[in-house]
Amino acid sequence: MADKTVFDVLNGTNVNEHTEKVENDYGKELTYLSWCWAWAEVKKRYPDANYEIEKFDGLPYVYDEKTGYMVYTKVTIEGVTHEMWLPVMDSKNKAMKSSPYTYTTKKGEKTVEAATMFDVNKAIMRCLTKNLAMFGLGLYIYAGEDIPQAEKDEAKENIFKAMTEELKELYKEAGGADFDKWVEKVGGLTTENYPKMKTTLKKQISDKAEKEKK
Repeated sequence: MADKTVFDVLNGTNVNEHTEKVENDYGKELTYLSWCWAWAEVKKRYPDANYEIEKFDGLPYVYDEKTGYMVYTKVTIEGVTHEMWLPVMDSKNKAMKSSPYTYTTKKGEKTVEAATMFDVNKAIMRCLTKNLAMFGLGLYIYAGEDIPQAEKDEAKENIFKAMTEELKELYKEAGGADFDKWVEKVGGLTTENYPKMKTTLKKQISDKAEKEKK
């Protein structure tokens, strides 16, 4: 990991095995990363990493009667500190207040219960997880992606290599002499023109076979 930044390492870490999904009131499936696994993945790679829960007059939250509760965390890794904040929310991602309140959805009227210390504690740990995402861990989840960008890049690279090797073999079979020059001549190898290039080479192979029969 010596040649990679903290962000490169954590952003390239696949944490899909440690996530869970919850459906909100609008039928959208939300993905959450377990805070304990998130912290474990960071500490395995950076043992000196630490976090802080911000306090306000001794309490781990701030409260506004109109908007509800908010919690804050700070994470430091390799001397770099990022802070994050998160409202205390129920399972449907609705802000919780000191008293219950109702709201209307397509499925009818819903109630948000008053927040408890359990809800505050849960929000703090979710805030910590989000804080770690600022360093790259699980950031692709917040972006609505299924796997880290590094894995996508690797997959694309592997696909490109496979296409190149296949076309090289076909080009050789067709009697070609300079594969790179041919690729440049036809406009370069991309996923879009790959099928056409493959079809062209197969036709050349077929034509060559017919000529050899005569």
